[in-house]
Amino acid sequence: MHSVEAFRDLQGEATEWRRYLHQNPELDYRLHNTARFVTEKLASFGINHIETGIAETGIVALIQGEGGEGPTIGLRADMDALPILEASNKPWSSTIPGKMHACGHDGHTAMLLGAAKYLAKTRNFKGSVALIFQPAEEGALGGQRMVQEGIMERFGISQVFGMHNAPGMEVGTFSICDGPILASLDEFDLIVKGRGGHAAKPNETIDPVVIAAQIIGGLQTLVSRYTNPLDSLVISITKLNAAQAYNIIPDQVEIGGTVRTLVPSLRDFAERQILALAQGIARGFGGDAELNYRRHDPVTFNHTEETNLAITAARNLVAPASVNDKMRPRMGSEDFAYMLEVRPGAFIYVGNGSSAGLHNPGYDFNDEAMPYGIGYWVSLVETVLAAGH
Repeated sequence: MHSVEAFRDLQGEATEWRRYLHQNPELDYRLHNTARFVTEKLASFGINHIETGIAETGIVALIQGEGGEGPTIGLRADMDALPILEASNKPWSSTIPGKMHACGHDGHTAMLLGAAKYLAKTRNFKGSVALIFQPAEEGALGGQRMVQEGIMERFGISQVFGMHNAPGMEVGTFSICDGPILASLDEFDLIVKGRGGHAAKPNETIDPVVIAAQIIGGLQTLVSRYTNPLDSLVISITKLNAAQAYNIIPDQVEIGGTVRTLVPSLRDFAERQILALAQGIARGFGGDAELNYRRHDPVTFNHTEETNLAITAARNLVAPASVNDKMRPRMGSEDFAYMLEVRPGAFIYVGNGSSAGLHNPGYDFNDEAMPYGIGYWVSLVETVLAAGH
């Protein structure tokens, strides 16, 4: 059991790493400089088993404890940035226009590096720790690819854990819940077909704009009238593309959006009913509709035993009252969900203070959270892989 004070010595160095990564953001799988930086740091800590090139630029490094034989647990940090023009005005702002760490993955990477340095020195645990540095969390399914490339089997990982910073949560606090903690994410495109013509003669057309408007309104009834109000389902229309001139009624309109839910079966419901509703409305007006529905992140589901281990580890670091174990699930998504589909584990939030929100141009990771994230990882390892017990 450690106080967070045991990790403050690492805060300055980890902050330097974080700010370097923040100034040099890279996107999706194109993390060549980031991966090189992480690999060099891991090697400098005396970690000998480092494998690179997983899912293109992902890394897995193994640290063996000195407490005897035991299982291997995985700790995961994401590394990629976002295609956003930074507006934080910090001295360490991005040096690459149009790219920035607007979700704190620079902080996640630095915290896991800090834990790696500490664990490589102390090795006060049995079994092994697999440090998973993942590319392409932001919509490019890097977590899924790492799973598909066999990291769980290759490294003998029996449990896996993740962590994310949370703006609006006080620094030094943690939040978690058992079961669904984040929603699934699906995307869809609807093509609404009509018959175009001159805007002055709508009677000679089948106006897909009018049809699309009816469909957009109708889609909300799938949530308000066809879904149990105690279940979570969000259907958001975020894209609409029609004619490019004022005096043209187009042949078709494109509608795009997302579906999020905490109930996996509602993904099937949404895919089926979005098409049925769109076609029903469109055909009633003499038009038609086609659907392209794409599954992305599954529900991020925390397993009970591992959630309890995470709660214990956090409460070994900070006061019990600073760990909220009844967090309300969020409707955002995480591709860490793919790892939780194949191995039991848990995902936890660490407070980032009163920063701008995630994916906001003014966001910056709060370096005061650094010792809490590092300390959580160390506490978790020493809790799960307790030596001498």
